[in-house]
Amino acid sequence: MPTTTLRALNGLDQTPASLADSTLILVDYQNTYTRGVMELEGWEAALDAAAELLARARAAGARVVHIVNDGGEGTPYDIRAEIGRIHPRVAPAEGEPVVVKTVPDAFRGTDLADHVDAAGHKDVVIAGFMTHMCVLFTAQGAFLRGNRPTVVAAASATRPLRTPLGEVPAAQLHHSALAIVEDLYGVVVPSASSLD
Repeated sequence: MPTTTLRALNGLDQTPASLADSTLILVDYQNTYTRGVMELEGWEAALDAAAELLARARAAGARVVHIVNDGGEGTPYDIRAEIGRIHPRVAPAEGEPVVVKTVPDAFRGTDLADHVDAAGHKDVVIAGFMTHMCVLFTAQGAFLRGNRPTVVAAASATRPLRTPLGEVPAAQLHHSALAIVEDLYGVVVPSASSLD
């Protein structure tokens, strides 16, 4: 049975963002997700894709904003410790702001909106860790404040979860989160090469 998206029903634009006319929001590329209890499935490939995305964005002159989640001292999200720092492959360059958040939506309770507004673009490109959590909720937050999100699938990753009904594989969660974005909140592209 064919399905239609809420975006289509509402007549929302399906054109992916152009990097030159966007703000790139890199969400939680922290060491947290590369080892230990929070290690994500496929994080290496996603990090490679994120590094390519970041290089393309910088070359296009896009505004780049890095996001980190601070869970407090002694947690896997301790930004004061090596575990909570941004992975060196996608480390901020001089002048690229780092926004610290404590909830999944990076716009909530932070100055991310100020950085996006200062760039002067409605379009935002979003990628990061984890797809089903902070990537999804940041895309939703961007949409709800009137921005036009494009999420880069290959540069995002997640982990499997257990429910009372059984385990949900990481790939299924990843695809489900992207489907939710695509249904209403934004456009999903496979990789950075899909963006001009």
